[in-house]
Amino acid sequence: MAQRLHLVFGGELSDPTRNVFKDVDDLHIVGIFPDYDSAYNAWKAEAQRTVDNAHMRYFIAHLHKLRDEESAVSPTEELG
Repeated sequence: MAQRLHLVFGGELSDPTRNVFKDVDDLHIVGIFPDYDSAYNAWKAEAQRTVDNAHMRYFIAHLHKLRDEESAVSPTEELG
């Protein structure tokens, strides 16, 4: 079975109604996790920690979806 990596990251948004970061250089990388459950737990902990700041948002990125295991070359590999 293929590994299903997930990235948890977040930062301050310029406007809480849009997903645009105020300063991309100031993103908080929580970590990369081997499965959705552990990524969700990390996301939830950071979201709860920053609940008083309406501009803070955390996200889970499904890194395994960036690569198509069925094709010889995925779209992201073609960029390099």
